[in-house]
Amino acid sequence: MRPVRPARGATHNQTSARFGLAERIADGDWLDDALQIDGVPTPSHTTVTVERPKTILARNSSPDVPFDQSINAYRGCEHGCIYCFARPTHAFHDLSPGIDFETKLFAKPDAADLLRAELSKRTYRCAPIAMGTNTDPYQPIERDWQITRQCIEVLAECRHPLMITTKSDRVVRDIDLLAPMAADGLTSVMVSVTTLDPKIAMTLEPRAPSPRKRLAAIRALADAGVPVQVSVSPLIPAITDHETEAILQAAAEAGATRCSFIPVRLPHEVAPLFRAWLDTHFPDRAGKVMSIIQSIRGGQHDNEPLFGERMRGSGPWYDLMLTRFKLARRRYGLEGPRVELRCDLFRPPQGAQGRLF
Repeated sequence: MRPVRPARGATHNQTSARFGLAERIADGDWLDDALQIDGVPTPSHTTVTVERPKTILARNSSPDVPFDQSINAYRGCEHGCIYCFARPTHAFHDLSPGIDFETKLFAKPDAADLLRAELSKRTYRCAPIAMGTNTDPYQPIERDWQITRQCIEVLAECRHPLMITTKSDRVVRDIDLLAPMAADGLTSVMVSVTTLDPKIAMTLEPRAPSPRKRLAAIRALADAGVPVQVSVSPLIPAITDHETEAILQAAAEAGATRCSFIPVRLPHEVAPLFRAWLDTHFPDRAGKVMSIIQSIRGGQHDNEPLFGERMRGSGPWYDLMLTRFKLARRRYGLEGPRVELRCDLFRPPQGAQGRLF
């Protein structure tokens, strides 16, 4: 197990007790420093365990997502988003979907080599690869490990299409790779902006970059010619849904050309964690929020797990969300065409002309 510097933020419980901290915390600037409260470092530390998988491409046949293969360079995510649907996966390692998911991480340093081997196989057929489907490829530990960048370097070399989803401005670091790929129709980026309120962001996504930084990342990507979409996901009723229009306006002004949203999902252990977060930060409306969420999910459940249904909702509340979103999307010109990434430019990695198997 390889220790990494202290987590750049507090746990949810620690954060809730320290609301109204210095402005630098509200701006997300703690990502570059170990967080201190009144000069005392927080006790939470992140550890990273090296994982040695045999393959790096995960494949799926879900009708809910526009890709069938993805790369996850890490397990767990230091961003600590309370709503993260990937939290239950940590239970497979006998770890907590709560604080362990945020602080006991797994890294796959062989990812780029495994990717190169996969792309070298004679049986490989090129199709867009997605990054950021389970945990964020640009979470804070990427600064030191750079596994995401190494994978992008392989994909750039092979002229392979890539889709990225992130809520981190660290993606800007890789514009030198992404801009040339975008010029050839090989990449697009989706940036998640859940709220524009730094105080809500600090508890909802305690170690993710601030909304201000994410909008700056959208602008930098757009200026570099990288197609960029904003994702207002998850949309949380009675907490963030009132910001729909403001988020889309800000994203459009920053250069985004498309937008999307997913109503909040609460699978398995995520539901009790989210309920506890509501009770701590929004006790005045916790019952109302859960009532609306259940209404969206069929009237009885916190979550709808069925393929084809889990990424959307139903009922009057969902219809209202969808109508508002569509009107704002049209108003701010975020109805650009879906980016179709090219697969015809793919070439095997250098040295793999013989193609394996």
